[in-house]
Amino acid sequence: MRARALLLSFVATAHALSIQKPDLQLPPEAGAKAKDAIELFTSAYADYKKYAWGNDSLAPITKAAVNDRNGWGATIVDAMSTMKIMGLEDLFLEAVDFSSKIDFSRSKTPDKVSLFETTIRYLGGMLSAYELGGKKNETLIDRSRELGDKLVHAWVGLNDIPYNNLDFSTDTPVLEQSGIGMYYIATMSISVKLMLSIAVAGTLVLEWSKLTEYTGNSTYRDLTERAMRRIGTNDSPLPGLPAQGINPSTGKPAGDYITWGGGSDSYFEYLIKYGRLTNNASPEWTSRWLTAVDSSIRYLAQTAVNTSVPDLLYLGDYTQNRVRHISSHLACFHGGNWIMGGRLTGNDTIVQYGLRLTDACWNSYEKTATGIGPEVFAYIGPDGNWTGSTSTLDREDLDFYRQNGFYIYSGYSYYDLRPEVLESNFYAWRATGDLKYFNRAVDGLNSIKKYCMPGVAVDGIWDVRSRNSSYINHTESFFFAEVMKYIYLTFDHPEKYSLDKYVFNTEAHPFEAPSPTQSFQPSQQAKMGEHLVSTPWTSEVPQISNAPGINRKLSDVVQQGL
Repeated sequence: MRARALLLSFVATAHALSIQKPDLQLPPEAGAKAKDAIELFTSAYADYKKYAWGNDSLAPITKAAVNDRNGWGATIVDAMSTMKIMGLEDLFLEAVDFSSKIDFSRSKTPDKVSLFETTIRYLGGMLSAYELGGKKNETLIDRSRELGDKLVHAWVGLNDIPYNNLDFSTDTPVLEQSGIGMYYIATMSISVKLMLSIAVAGTLVLEWSKLTEYTGNSTYRDLTERAMRRIGTNDSPLPGLPAQGINPSTGKPAGDYITWGGGSDSYFEYLIKYGRLTNNASPEWTSRWLTAVDSSIRYLAQTAVNTSVPDLLYLGDYTQNRVRHISSHLACFHGGNWIMGGRLTGNDTIVQYGLRLTDACWNSYEKTATGIGPEVFAYIGPDGNWTGSTSTLDREDLDFYRQNGFYIYSGYSYYDLRPEVLESNFYAWRATGDLKYFNRAVDGLNSIKKYCMPGVAVDGIWDVRSRNSSYINHTESFFFAEVMKYIYLTFDHPEKYSLDKYVFNTEAHPFEAPSPTQSFQPSQQAKMGEHLVSTPWTSEVPQISNAPGINRKLSDVVQQGL
C-alpha cells in the first residue's frame, strides 16, 4: 500500500488568497483584554527572572530552577518572539543579548540533546527573533548556524531520517531504541517500540529552511526536505496517513499507529505550512497535506453519538485495523491547521471541518469545572465503541459523556499549560471574525488566571475537574512562547502579524512568508459562515482530491487493502 503524492491541477483566480477574514473588526474591549494578557506574561516572566534566570524553566511551587532543555535558558529564547509581538522592547533586547551569548557547543546538563525540541524552541526562537528585530542582530544567525552545525550529526551517513537524541560531547546520535511513541500506545498495551516518531523527522523543515535562507547553506534545507519526503513516500496504513513510528536506520515505517496527536501532529502541520512558506514552489507538500486531510475526513472523522451535545466532530486514531475513539490536547491543533489550509487552498469543506474540530476541542474546556481541558479525552463513535482500558465504560465516565460529549481518559486529567486549543481558536477567530472565538480566548485567559496561578508565575494543574487541584510545579517555556502569544494575538489588531504575512512554527514562532499566490487553489474560494451538516462517519463526504482509495470505506480498506 503506497500513498502517492497528488499531482494537482491548480486553478488560478483573479484575486489574491487570504487566510484572514478581510476587514476583521475587534470588539471595544479588545484593548483591555490585550493589556490583561501582557500583565499575565510580564508577571509570570518576572517570577522566572527572580527564581530561575538563565535556566531553562521554573518550578513555581518550590521556587527552583529547572534545566530540562540542556541548560541553555529555554524560557528566555522561547519567550523572545512573544516579547516583541507584545511590544515589550526592553525584555526583548535583554533576551536577544542573552541568546546571542549562548554556547551551544556543549550541553550544560548530562542530558542528551533533542533534535526536535532544540529545533522548535532554540533554533526557531532565534531565527524568528532575528526577523522580528529587523534582521539587525547577526549574532543570532551566528548562534543558529553553530547550533545547526551540531544538530546535523543527527543524520548518519546517507540516511534520510535523522535520530532524535544527540550527544554533543561526541557529536554522535544515541542509537538505542526508545519507546517515545504516544501514550495511547502504551495505555493500550500495543507492543510497538518506536525508534523515532514522524513528528521528530517531519518538524524541522520550517526552521532549517530559514537557516538556509540566512546562511546560504542549502544543506540545512536539503536534509530536512529529504526527511519529510521519505515519510511521505513510505508505505502507509491509510492513504496519505503514515504510521507514527519510523526507523531512522532504514527509513521504513514502524507499526501502523495513525494519529493527528503527539508523535505525528507537527509532521502534518508542517506539510501545509512549508507549502505556504515556499509559496508552493514544489506542490508536493500541499498535495500531501490535502491527501492526509482527505483520508482523515474519509476514515477518521467521527461525530460523537449518545450525548446531549450535538455535532461534536472528532478525529479518531487508527491501529490494528480499527479506529480508536480518542483525542488529545496535542491533537487539537488540527482545527486551526485545517482552517489555515482550507483557506489557503480555497476549499470550504476543509475550513468547515476545521471549525467543527475547533469547536469540539473547545467543548473539552467549556465542560470542565475549571474551564480548562484535559490532556487526553475520548468519546463514543457511531459504531457504539469507545476507547479505554476496560471492556466496559465506567458509569461515572458514561454519565459525564452523555452530558458533555467526551470523557477524560483515565490518568490524563491534567493540564500542562498546553496551547493547542487556544491556538486553533486563534485561527478560527482570524479566519471568521465570529465573536464566539474572541470570547473563548477571554474565558481561557480568565481560567488560567483563576486556576493556574499558585502565587508564583503560572503552573499546570493535575486535575481539570477540580477547582482545588494541586499544581504540577513546572512553568513550561511554551507557556510564554505559545499560550500567551495566541491569547494576545486574538485580542491584538489583526493586521499585526497577519496570517497572510507570517507562518508560525509549532512553537508559535512567526516566520516571514512571501505574499501568497494563486497556485494553492484547486477549488473555489472559501466561503465563511456556512454550517456544515453533521453526518455519520461512514457516509459519503465531499471529495477534495484524487488520492488512491479515497472513495473507499474503511471496512473495505481493512479487508482488501488499498
